[in-house]
Parts: sequence; C-alpha cells; structure tokens
Amino acid sequence: MNPRIPVRLLTASTALLAVVAIGAPAAHACTRILWNDNDQAVLASRSMDWEPDTSDPMLVVSPRGLSRSGDRVGARKVADPNPLTWKSRYGSVAVTAKGAGVADGMNEKGLAAHALWMNAADFGGRDSNRPGLNDGLWAQYILDRAATVEQAIALTEAVDITPVTLPGGLLVPLSLAVEDASGDSAILQYVNGDLTVFHGPQYRVMSNDPPYAQALALVDPNGHADATRLDVLPGNTNSADRFVRASFYLDFLRRTSPRNLEEAKASLMSVARNVSDPIGAPMDTPGSVDETDYRTLADLTNLTYTYEPTRRLGFLVTDLTEIDFSAGQPVRVLDPTDRRLQGDVTNRYRPGTTTRR
Repeated sequence: MNPRIPVRLLTASTALLAVVAIGAPAAHACTRILWNDNDQAVLASRSMDWEPDTSDPMLVVSPRGLSRSGDRVGARKVADPNPLTWKSRYGSVAVTAKGAGVADGMNEKGLAAHALWMNAADFGGRDSNRPGLNDGLWAQYILDRAATVEQAIALTEAVDITPVTLPGGLLVPLSLAVEDASGDSAILQYVNGDLTVFHGPQYRVMSNDPPYAQALALVDPNGHADATRLDVLPGNTNSADRFVRASFYLDFLRRTSPRNLEEAKASLMSVARNVSDPIGAPMDTPGSVDETDYRTLADLTNLTYTYEPTRRLGFLVTDLTEIDFSAGQPVRVLDPTDRRLQGDVTNRYRPGTTTRR
C-alpha cells in the first residue's frame, strides 16, 4: 500500500463516517464542485442525490419583480410571527425539489446557489425580532436579490433561517454554497445555532456532512502534488468520501488547460460524475438505495445553465441571455423528466405552477 496522503484521508473519512451515520436520519447526498481558475469560464457543477422516488424536480424561470414570502412552502404557508417578504431584483432559472423549495439555480447576473442537505445543521431557536426565511427558499432568496457572493452573505446575515418541514413531516436541514461570475465562492452553514461562513475562491468543493471546518480537515492543505493512481482514495458514496474524492480530482483537473469551453465543461462533468451516486447505490442501512437524480452545470461567464438527468442520456440547456426576465412576465416552468426534451430548451418553458400534477 502506498503510504502517501490519500491513505491518511481514507482513515479519516472512515472514522468520520461512523460518527456521522450513528443516529443520523437518512441523508440525501449532494456534491458541489467549482472550477473557477481555468481560461474558459467560471463553471460550477452540482449533483442532486435523492432516494429512487426522485426529488420531483421542475425547472422554473422567475422574472424580476416577483413577490415572495419566507413562510411559503410550495402552495402552503407555515406559521411564522415575522416572515421575510421581498421582490425579486434579478431573474433566475432554478430547480425545485418536491414542489416545496429550490435546490439549485443561477440568476441573470451570473450568481449560482446550491442548497445541500446537512444533518449537522443547527439553526438555533427562532428569533422573531428578525424576518424569518425557511431554508427551502434560501437559495431562491439569494438568486432573487444577490449579484455577488458578498451580497449573498450580507443577505443571509440579515435574516433568521429555519429548517423547512415537508408534507409528511420530513425535516429538511440545509446548507448553502454560492459562487459568482468573478470566481468568488462561499459556504454558508448553521452550526450550533450560529451562521458560519467560509468565504473565498479557494472553497471549491462542498458535500453534505460534517460541518465544513471538519470536512476541510480531511484533505491535505498542500494538495496532492506527488499522488499517483497507486494512492488509495475513499471510494464509497457517503459525504466524507465524496468530499475527499472531489477535492482530489479537482486538484488535478485544475492543472489541465482545456482547449475550448466545451472541453472545460466536459472536464468538470467528468469529476462530477465520479462523485455521483450510481443507480442502485446503497444508503446507510442494508437494502436501502440512493442515487443521483440529476446534475447541473452553471456557466457563470456565459450565463448558461445545464441540467443533466441520470435516467437517460442528454442535456437540457437554458440560455439566460435569451430569456425575457422583465417584471410582469409570468413564472415559466419546464418538466425535465419529459423524455422528449433534449438540447437547448430555452424556448420550451411555459407559464405554469412549480408543482408537478
């Protein structure tokens, strides 16, 4: 066995998995990877891993000037003594989950937001003196109101975020990754009741658990300069293993020079697929199954947003520069599970609701 760095990573990851798994509810695994230092574009990919019944995704185009409230969970309201209200400043395209919130998206200013499940999230008690926002709308709020990572951080600091409960009683604790067209990045998580922020372009990889400071400790800060394919990497689909593996392969990807934009996108997606859950992959208990529902690719430089389903081959591409986001336009939706869709779908969105019937 090669005794270099990745062996230590395997040991740390295995030990951490035991801590995370004990007593934790079934988690939905996701990974975000940012490639912000290639010569082609600022690119970010995200995998959405859910149980085989899927997250019921819908692609949604939202215009400027849309009124929203932080106590909404899909079509219903949750009790909140002081809900946040706002109007969208920027248009966006986003992917909803279970018709109750937004998991991922990008706005017309080239800012992307990715909400990831986090078992360790602890939002603390509700402070009714501050406007309240359920975490299912956290990503949408940032897409609506922020053009930069710094603005996204300031917006989060000004509100009181609480975990959303889906119909049926499923509590959804989330953290958030954001990046903008300049390549800036931030990881926002609530730990022990307090907001923790890791801000800077160096924060390129995010998975679910543990809290980000502990996740960073799993990888060597000096990178993997001497690693070869003989080094041992953690290969399972739990969050710690995916964080280590994504960090490892992104480190090597960043040393390449893609010849064009298409090659850069394909290169990043090769890493995203490496850390995705294959169809039928096991979850925490024997007989349980998890799998990647879809992957997204946000081109923050050229303002295209790509959705890749995993149950068929192909891409659905939305060009934000070709969308009329002006106030007064309707909310428009697209069902990405429609197998007739392929390629550029910018003109295929139609007015409708965000919940599949």
